[in-house]
Amino acid sequence: MAIFDALTARVLRRLNRRVLNFPQEDEALHFPQADASKRYLLYLHIPYCVVLCPFCSFHRVRFKRDSAEHYFACLDREIEIVSDRGFRFDEVYVGGGTPTVLPMQLGKLLEMLRARHPLESISVETNPDDLHKDSVRHLRDSGVNRLSVGVQSFDDDLLHEMQRYEKYGSGADIVDSLKRASGAFDTLNIDMIFNFPHQTETSLRRDLDILIDDINADQVSWYPLMAAASTERSMAQHMGSVHYARERAFYELIVERMLGAGYQRSSAWCFSRKAGMFDEYIVDHEEYVGLGSGAFSYLQGRLFASTFSINHYLKQVEAGRTGTVRQRVMSERDQMHYFLMMRLFAGSLDLEFAENRFSGRFQSVLWPELSALRLIGAVQRQAGQLTLTENGYFLWVLMMREFFSGVSDLRDAMRHHISEERPSLADQ
Repeated sequence: MAIFDALTARVLRRLNRRVLNFPQEDEALHFPQADASKRYLLYLHIPYCVVLCPFCSFHRVRFKRDSAEHYFACLDREIEIVSDRGFRFDEVYVGGGTPTVLPMQLGKLLEMLRARHPLESISVETNPDDLHKDSVRHLRDSGVNRLSVGVQSFDDDLLHEMQRYEKYGSGADIVDSLKRASGAFDTLNIDMIFNFPHQTETSLRRDLDILIDDINADQVSWYPLMAAASTERSMAQHMGSVHYARERAFYELIVERMLGAGYQRSSAWCFSRKAGMFDEYIVDHEEYVGLGSGAFSYLQGRLFASTFSINHYLKQVEAGRTGTVRQRVMSERDQMHYFLMMRLFAGSLDLEFAENRFSGRFQSVLWPELSALRLIGAVQRQAGQLTLTENGYFLWVLMMREFFSGVSDLRDAMRHHISEERPSLADQ
């Protein structure tokens, strides 16, 4: 299976290059006018982190208060710009980075959104050191329904390798912080990572025991370690080389333990004790707006990318534009691929809904892909639903891992495209 998984990842990598093949930047790029009958999901990206973990391939920069304060002000302005174009939001996800680096500014931003939009739910990411009593109360009072805490592991040796121990404390310290925050939100999600270079099965089992038996977590998102070209050197220096041959075995252990403890799958890598929000907002929202440096949007068959340069983002918004600088107009087939990938990530796809969405052409156009998925045992058809098999769930983990790694490679290409800002990249 390891050889098959490696070949699959290689194929997925090529497909992702196609999806993320954006043309060069266009300074005058604008979102299309909103559909007044729709309510959209809003994603906000806050890229600042106090600690830059060597494994992290997401868009993040080192926290500097002046820059972050300026950024929050521009994000407020960018929200006004898209609101004036008719967009109305009913859900908000705030990711990063660490969105809670400036809790007061974040609270004001959320209060502004609640006053202007019919919000039903708000999800915010944070780190263990922001789980003190005042911060939790402030987030709850700001309307946050779901708090997602980046833990990664409770193994002290791994926390040292990740350079998180000094800032966030030992595994035992983190457990205490999570217990204090338990019950404060509708959903307290814990983000974990599996397949660290020096992670053992014993260590992984201990993390599972802590989550299930000790903390009794509401929700756990188990992400595979995502290596990107930009983080390979740092990872090798601090953590060692990634071994993908054991990735499937680790994932199967996680699934067996989580499902055996009564959790339900919300997505291929998210497990919940009850229904609620989860990180992969693109599963339930085909169209969404992403604001902030490094955010993506998907509207009317077009995938939009914001600039990954903080300086460029600030200049764009100060000039009265959004930070969006590239778009890819997707063909009907590409839109179908995207729809298939995102919907099946949650485990099932309603074929009648898919046919109605694409004018009765969904299965006829994608018959080669759908046939191949059935042939390799990734999907099965049941009562009008296309559902993932156990093998399919792991293949979808591979797919999303490769997709996010591709996003990281795109980030690096876009940041270095702006030649006049290269001297500032070291600070970012």
